[in-house]
Amino acid sequence: MSAVLSSFALVRRWLSALVMVLLITGCAPTLVAPVAPVADAGSARLEDQRFVTADGEALGLSVWPVAQPKAIVIALHGFNDYRKFFATPAAFLQQQGIASYAYDQRGFGESRTPGLWAGDATYADDLGQFTRLVQARHPGVPVYLLGESMGGAVVINAMTRPGKPAVAGVILAAPAVWGRDTMPWYQTSLLWTLYHTVPWMTLTGKGLKIMPSDNIEMLRALGRDPLVIKETRVDAIYGLANLMDNALGAAEKLDDETLLLYGQKDQIVPAEPTNLFVEALLSGRPDNKTVAYYQNGYHMLLRDLQAPVIWRDINAWIDRNLQRAELQAAANRL
Repeated sequence: MSAVLSSFALVRRWLSALVMVLLITGCAPTLVAPVAPVADAGSARLEDQRFVTADGEALGLSVWPVAQPKAIVIALHGFNDYRKFFATPAAFLQQQGIASYAYDQRGFGESRTPGLWAGDATYADDLGQFTRLVQARHPGVPVYLLGESMGGAVVINAMTRPGKPAVAGVILAAPAVWGRDTMPWYQTSLLWTLYHTVPWMTLTGKGLKIMPSDNIEMLRALGRDPLVIKETRVDAIYGLANLMDNALGAAEKLDDETLLLYGQKDQIVPAEPTNLFVEALLSGRPDNKTVAYYQNGYHMLLRDLQAPVIWRDINAWIDRNLQRAELQAAANRL
């Protein structure tokens, strides 16, 4: 469980408990060597186990194929997590005729710079490149973008920017929309100070009593997984805060078919910013938005004990979208 508490759970309580964490863990600054620039490798491409970006970054890739998929899901992991987060949901969707792709975002998993924040624009650009590569591999098959937590914020950012990829819809699982406007002033001030003085300092989540999920065995497995980041740099937390700011402010601009999933026992992303996001989301174009609240859901909805309920809801929502698209296409032919 400590692995999850030291990842995005840290962000939920980072500042109010910061002094306590430093005292308890004896956390000391950790210097990270500068990252050497990567030469331009030309166009982006998909390999068997890697997504190579246009600037040459090689990111870990997992694929759950289907011979003739009815749809494709591109899944983005959360903060300090990596592509394996989607393994079990992807296996379920496979059985429903949906193929899935998941890659490690820069600074996470098997990427070249674990622990280092790449920036909002870079994450959005990578998702756009990856989406177009998948669409080229599966012409005519509807593609859906699914983002969990930080991944949800990346999807929101990418889909509200100029030149966004054309997809069939987006799925946001407990999206990270905890913007600074909903944080106490002393938290934002302390974060600003730390970022501008000790950005390289790393923090752990020891001492933070937060339950990201009721699936204890899954949490213990994450704690043993060497690819799950256990210590978080201050500048990565600052970057995440910027991303969440942008995601919260972009709700009205998200005009694609959208399914938003949120657990009412979420102790990571508070209800207040989530409700603000939903309100703004529905004020834009409510006819193509679906919002689902789960009474017994925690932050890690896709891996909670009741996760199969969420998987079935995702499949049902995709089926409804596909049926609606077929009816619209038939009407256009008349």
